[in-house]
Amino acid sequence: MGGSKMEGPSAPAVRRDLYEVLSVSRDSSDQEIKTAYRKLALKYHPDKNASNPEASEHFKEVAYSYSILSDPEKRRQYDNEGFEALDADGMDMEIDLSNLGTVNTMFAALFSKLGVPIKTTISANVLEEALNGTVTVRPLPIGTSVSGKVEKQCAHFFGVTITEEQAGSGIVIRVTSAAQSKFKLLYFEHEANGGYGLALQEDSEKTGKVTSAGMYFLHFQVYRMDSTVNALAMAKDPEAAFFKRLEGLQPCEVADLKAGTHIFAVYGDNFFKTATYTIEALCTKSYEDTTHKLKEIEAQILSKRIELRQFETEYRKALARFQEVTNRYSQEKQSVDELLKQRDTIHSSFHCSQVSCYQ
Repeated sequence: MGGSKMEGPSAPAVRRDLYEVLSVSRDSSDQEIKTAYRKLALKYHPDKNASNPEASEHFKEVAYSYSILSDPEKRRQYDNEGFEALDADGMDMEIDLSNLGTVNTMFAALFSKLGVPIKTTISANVLEEALNGTVTVRPLPIGTSVSGKVEKQCAHFFGVTITEEQAGSGIVIRVTSAAQSKFKLLYFEHEANGGYGLALQEDSEKTGKVTSAGMYFLHFQVYRMDSTVNALAMAKDPEAAFFKRLEGLQPCEVADLKAGTHIFAVYGDNFFKTATYTIEALCTKSYEDTTHKLKEIEAQILSKRIELRQFETEYRKALARFQEVTNRYSQEKQSVDELLKQRDTIHSSFHCSQVSCYQ
């Protein structure tokens, strides 16, 4: 990709019908939309089209269309009202750094330090090798962990085989990095041709002294926090950071796994160096209390998000009223000071024009 152009779900200047962009019909299933997106995103991926600037625009258009149609609420709004229902300014910002030069990589790093999180895409080479089934898959038994180092824009693949009982209890896949490396945890679905198609991805986040990412398949809706949602708006308005914080809560598309072998990968997302990591696969049978607490917390956070939306309206009104009375205070203070000043001037004007001197 040439320059520092942002690729992804930001709205293109000229908008075509989203279904037309992905070459699907309006009654297409979520899986059909996902499959169409995978093929087109790989076809137009900047990694594979460095000398074709038009491909970059197509990639942007495809990613934007999928960001709407893959979200049930946004798709419903688009189907009912078209583009007018969509707030493009609140879209995620996705930048492909897999093929940037040093100067542009530095720009991206500095941009991130300014407080705007960057969601990077995955290298086309990794996606293509996975779809072709040519990747090496290492076994990761339940209840074990594996440590390793993965080069930037490369991935280590792992096969996690689970039984019916383990699938019924729930599965957790977690990756941590004591070196605070930047990485992605990926989940791939089996394709008909024997390859693997990307289904889920989680970006690492700093938690304490480590970076970590996790996927939780617990038979109830689990949510992930997307810190890029409304990031630009929050950077402009610090107060919005509090009210918009929970808007980044997005439902994970897969709530449980069936018995069998499932493919996960750790993707090196560092700008300049390899990512060190430890990946582990756990069955939640021995974590029933913890799982129950997570379910309760998820419900409380969703409830709190609704409360904050209502409170923000109340807060903004009170803030506007506060600003109004603060301005009135300043005006009244200035008015009183001026009146007293005039009063003092009048007082001082009472004096005799002739002065007598007594000795």
